[in-house]
Amino acid sequence: MFQELKNKFLSVCKRRIDTLIDQARVDIFCVETDGLFFDYSKTNIDLETRGKLLELVVNTDVIARRDAMFFGKKINVSENRAVLHTALRKSTGRVFVDGKDVIPAVLKTRARMFDFSDAVQTGKVSGQGGKYTDVVNIGIGGSDLGPAMAYLALKPYTNGPKCHYVSNIDGAHIHDVLADLNPETTLVIVASKTFTTVETLTNAKTAFKWMADSVSEPGAQFVALSSSKEKTAEFGIPNSQVFGFEDWVGGRYSLWGPIGLSLVIAIGKEHFSNFLNGAQSMDEHFQKSEKGQNLPVIMALVGIWHAQICGYSTRAVLPYEQRLSRLPAYLQQLEMESNGKGVGIEGKDLLTKSGPIVWGEPGTNGQHAFYQLIHQGTHVVPCEFMIAKQSHEADLKHHHQLLQANCLAQSQALMSGRNIETARSMTAKLGFMGKELEQQARQRVFEGNRPSTTLVYSKLTPFCLGQIIALYEHRVFVEGVILGINSFDQWGVELGKELATELAPVLDGSNSATNYDLSTQNLVSKLSSE
Repeated sequence: MFQELKNKFLSVCKRRIDTLIDQARVDIFCVETDGLFFDYSKTNIDLETRGKLLELVVNTDVIARRDAMFFGKKINVSENRAVLHTALRKSTGRVFVDGKDVIPAVLKTRARMFDFSDAVQTGKVSGQGGKYTDVVNIGIGGSDLGPAMAYLALKPYTNGPKCHYVSNIDGAHIHDVLADLNPETTLVIVASKTFTTVETLTNAKTAFKWMADSVSEPGAQFVALSSSKEKTAEFGIPNSQVFGFEDWVGGRYSLWGPIGLSLVIAIGKEHFSNFLNGAQSMDEHFQKSEKGQNLPVIMALVGIWHAQICGYSTRAVLPYEQRLSRLPAYLQQLEMESNGKGVGIEGKDLLTKSGPIVWGEPGTNGQHAFYQLIHQGTHVVPCEFMIAKQSHEADLKHHHQLLQANCLAQSQALMSGRNIETARSMTAKLGFMGKELEQQARQRVFEGNRPSTTLVYSKLTPFCLGQIIALYEHRVFVEGVILGINSFDQWGVELGKELATELAPVLDGSNSATNYDLSTQNLVSKLSSE
């Protein structure tokens, strides 16, 4: 099927996307569900191609794999684990893992999170200098990107202490975050499932010392998001302030449970519940909608078409919403850590390219940075635009209208471009003539015929954010199934961590560097010299 699709692409790759646009296409090449509207008409996918892509869903057993995930089967085969981030947002029902219903424990932990956040917000749980004014979340990867992204996205709904996020082992990060805070009114959350993550524990120990210099019981102002109560107790955190989670929750999928505690404290249990409800709404859509109108499925198929069939190695995520400025980084980890594999689920080399390079920035900032390459560069970069119908700033409506205009203009420009005749006419009006006119006109040509999609949502509410994150989770899952990848392990992060552990004593002079290659030995020498 992949070869058929590649042959199809070769036959239509020179075809102009804008010649496909008519009312029938506009009506068909879109999916709508519960306030989300996805338009993929500005791609070179036609009805025949769409049909062949939908066949991939059947041929790769996407539906069966989806059901297995939701039912708690151990689809993460390399780690022999179930994949149940979806269970973290459920409020009812039953899901069994190894014969045990996991939902009661999920609800119990959620209730503890809500009780704790209420106590922090009301001052019932406070610092040794009074009511908490600040929360510092220390984590890395999914333990940082998720809550940091969501906190910024849901700023209009915050009604608790101010949240700060520390992830980088670079001492500058924790130094700069703690510099302006009062340790007596700061709560520190340490997020590490095993409580062994080097970056997180290094930062946590620095924060503990900072706290201990000012308060008599520093451990009382720490919370652990971890399943290792033994290690958290050794650190000095009371068991009543430890929130654990199961091994069927992957780091980059963990925002819905205890890893989201800082978000719960910031926005409160009602808004966090709406956030979970939005994700559950997308779960139900993914489970119940037929494949041609299934938003995660269609988004995945568009991604497969562009990355694996057309050979476009990159994808730009472009939210026209400043509060989603961290979403591209969050989705970068979600996609690239999940599907950035060279070996399939059965341990054999992939026969096609795996996931694309995902990156992006919010509009309109990106327009004044990398859009030059997107429009006129030699690389084709499929773009995923996002835009809200409404903003939270009702008194600044004209700002939002300009934002919307820019978003729509960019997708239009990518598709239609500007031909040489139009460019010559424009250049002539500027007073250029002869050879100089032609040179100037060439600079103003836009090839166009560059694909994009647009996701429209009503307003960036907690419910909507939950929908969007769950949508991308399921999109990555479908792509992974079609490619034959286990999207839920991440062995690629291990080797560098192992070598860093070995190199640390080399850099402090405890061990010799002679076991390393000459280049590394030379770099150690340069870093260690006075």
